[in-house]
Amino acid sequence: MLVTWIRCTVVDRRGFERGQRKWAGLLGEPGFRGQGGGWSRTRPDVAHVFGFWESRAFYDSFMARSHDGLAAAQSGTYKDIECKLFGHRFDIKTGFEPHFADADVVRVAHCTVREERVEHFALMQQKVWNPAMAGSPGMVRGAFAEAPGHEFLVLSMWRSAAEHGKYRADRVERLSLLAQTESDITALSGDVVELDPQWTV
Repeated sequence: MLVTWIRCTVVDRRGFERGQRKWAGLLGEPGFRGQGGGWSRTRPDVAHVFGFWESRAFYDSFMARSHDGLAAAQSGTYKDIECKLFGHRFDIKTGFEPHFADADVVRVAHCTVREERVEHFALMQQKVWNPAMAGSPGMVRGAFAEAPGHEFLVLSMWRSAAEHGKYRADRVERLSLLAQTESDITALSGDVVELDPQWTV
């Protein structure tokens, strides 16, 4: 499965939201699995959109044919856009499906990992982070995905911001030490995204 992550700085919020609803046109695209997104909880002008495709080939075909027509509705509503593609590597919890209806927030973490530490980083995700998240109240599902250049995306869906906040407060520092995260990564950025049900396709 291919995971796409799009992050925009928005200058016309209402226009952007109107345009975002036009992405319902993705339904019926070959290989399309689902899309959802919303606004950053820390930066109100930043929007995140997460898309899921069966393969890169289906995604490339969509980009060549239909993408520009759908994207035109949002032209001029944002000032910068970053789109990154990741290959799904494994689930956090079990049976990941790109559904958003039972979650209120998505935590996204984007990590750049030292080349010689890639396998250690992935192993710690499986042995330390995934069980801790899977066992936390309010954590619904998640995915761990990889891009060329030793980049990783960790997506976790939560029933509420409060439940995600409690997990962070209780456990993240201790888990980081246990997983030796600082030895693995050269860069880490992330956000908590308030999902907008109208953006779900």
